[in-house]
Amino acid sequence: MTSLRETGRRILGEVLGADYLAKRDASTTDFNAPIREFSETAAFGMLWSRPGLERKTRSLLCLAMLTALNRPNELRMHLMSALNNGCSVEEIQEALLHTVGYCGIPATRDAFEVAEAFLTERGLLSGDE
Repeated sequence: MTSLRETGRRILGEVLGADYLAKRDASTTDFNAPIREFSETAAFGMLWSRPGLERKTRSLLCLAMLTALNRPNELRMHLMSALNNGCSVEEIQEALLHTVGYCGIPATRDAFEVAEAFLTERGLLSGDE
């Protein structure tokens, strides 16, 4: 029987990539291990593994929620997840733009800035967009 944590780690590796998971493991310390275990078990093992929503939809929801919460570091991480889950640049742009009516211009502008830098680094935007 697979534990929720094992399921979560598998999904985490699938949506964020093996390199991300390896770097995460290498940087795990006694101090941050409890929150990482919780994230693997609860967020990825319990939530991301549920039926009912495709991973692509879950990624777009994460982008919107992280914009609302003004969490640029997590937003950057979930931009990678969104790309790995098949979201296009246009879908990412639209999900972020949709937040302006609910989160306000400052939060959405900050999210666009993070996303533009991230997408440009990955060669998905030329920097002139």
